[in-house]
Amino acid sequence: MTRVKRGAGRPTLEEVASRAGVGRGTVSRVINGSPKVSPRTRAAVEAAVLELGYVPNTAARALAANRADAIALVVPEPQTRFFAEPYFSDIVLGIGSALADTPLQLLLTFAGGERERGRLAGYLDAHRVDGVLLVAVHADDPLPDRLAELGMPAVISGPRSAAETLPSVDSDNYGGAVAAVRHLQSRGRRRIAHITGRLEVYGAERRLAGYRASIEGEPLVAESDFTEEGGRRAMAALLDRAPGLDAVFAASDLLASGARHTLRAAGRRIPEDVALIGFDDSAIARHLDPPLTSVSQPTAEMGRVMTRMLLDEIAARAAGAGTPAGTAGRQTVLATRLVVRESS
Repeated sequence: MTRVKRGAGRPTLEEVASRAGVGRGTVSRVINGSPKVSPRTRAAVEAAVLELGYVPNTAARALAANRADAIALVVPEPQTRFFAEPYFSDIVLGIGSALADTPLQLLLTFAGGERERGRLAGYLDAHRVDGVLLVAVHADDPLPDRLAELGMPAVISGPRSAAETLPSVDSDNYGGAVAAVRHLQSRGRRRIAHITGRLEVYGAERRLAGYRASIEGEPLVAESDFTEEGGRRAMAALLDRAPGLDAVFAASDLLASGARHTLRAAGRRIPEDVALIGFDDSAIARHLDPPLTSVSQPTAEMGRVMTRMLLDEIAARAAGAGTPAGTAGRQTVLATRLVVRESS
């Protein structure tokens, strides 16, 4: 049979399934050598693989021997925060794209309360998942250590601290903050304030550190919680303390949105009176009036990289090779960039 030439992009399981006239799961079973496929179906799938030039993901093939065929995305936060912040949806998009060519299912689990944590503990103890992706973990959260005790493969989005023992993927929070402050300084702003996220989150701590390292004169900081309402309250407190401030760097776009509301209510024009910068470069930044300057972090890519690291670790363990060399405790940091818009 002649192999069909394709354009850019690697053939997917879905394309093979469509060509063979079978389901995605059937293609996965054929590729992984399962005996639970009829000879006729196997021949059709193998012909489609050859015709399309499909090359199986090596990690996905090694995963075939695992018991659960599922990984968990664990969010130790209330559901309200998960659905309110664009950060989480972008992470899920990246995870989904990395899982597209594998037989694995993604289970979304919230662990913001004691009842949820108890249910999660039962899942983990019973090894109903093959690995765990953790996002928005606080510095004192015991869950990562529990995963290590169980020998459960896990990757964390944003380390708990500089001494994180789990493999982690994060954006350059420190560098992004530095870029934001320097941009404001280049525009002649001299009284620059910072609204922080929750400082038990390492990323928020790093953004604060970048701000402090770049600021000229005395830092002007208001602690907050990554919510729009928190941004409103923090901005009001800053105006009380320093009515002459001329710029604000907020640790998220939601915080910046709340700060904008308070500034407008106080009669401050943006950017004429007060320049404003956020962090995340979410849809919120593009739709604010004026459009918000923001630090863009590759959130979807973070989700993809996290997932690939987890798949590599699961595959290595399934093959009896243990944890891949260099994976344990590895911290991967992805670059950020400043997207300048009218607010600054």
